Amino acid sequence: MNGQILVVNPNCLQAVTDSMSEALEGFRCEGGPEIRCETLKSGPPGIETQAHVDAAAVKLAEWLGEKPERKRVDALVVACFSDPGVAALREALKAPVLGIGEASYLTAAALTERFGVIAILERSIPRHRRAQRALGLEHKVAGELALELAVSELQDEATTWKRLVGVGTELRKNHGAGALILGCAGMARYRTRLEDKLGVPVIDPTQSAVAMALGLVLAKSDALVLEARH
Repeated sequence: MNGQILVVNPNCLQAVTDSMSEALEGFRCEGGPEIRCETLKSGPPGIETQAHVDAAAVKLAEWLGEKPERKRVDALVVACFSDPGVAALREALKAPVLGIGEASYLTAAALTERFGVIAILERSIPRHRRAQRALGLEHKVAGELALELAVSELQDEATTWKRLVGVGTELRKNHGAGALILGCAGMARYRTRLEDKLGVPVIDPTQSAVAMALGLVLAKSDALVLEARH
């Protein structure tokens, strides 16, 4: 089989897209679907407010229509934790459209009774809580704490790592989180190290969404093979 999973970063930072693509390298396998990452160049440098989310949804709808091949993908992943434009893109595409926020919440809920969320900014937390309520998972959230770093500041590894350890430790020890979600697409490279440090599963949302997309694409391919045999 082949096929294609398209991952779009709704902010304009190519470094974030490159980091996501690197984190997805283990999902790429010979004969499997191509996993391609693109940057929404018209997006903001970070999606950090509700206004950013709303604007990104419109820009993503426009982006989808710019090239016909984007509508021919086997799955589309919107790589922003606030899932901008996911509902609109689902209306426009026959293929599955996954938001990394939703995917990470569902993954965490499957792994543990109570999970914690590491937000990048305090002002993001009310927006995240709305999404948690919409998914019916608010009761499974042990707590959510912020790093107080903008998306562009996550490239500062020393500062980001120090705050990740501090916030993650607080969520695990004092809030009882049995797993942690990295609440931004730009933190994948810290996942394994943080998991080893804290001793609980740490979920990168982009990896979670692509894993779901990969499962859907592979399952569809297997179904087509079985139909052909019969």
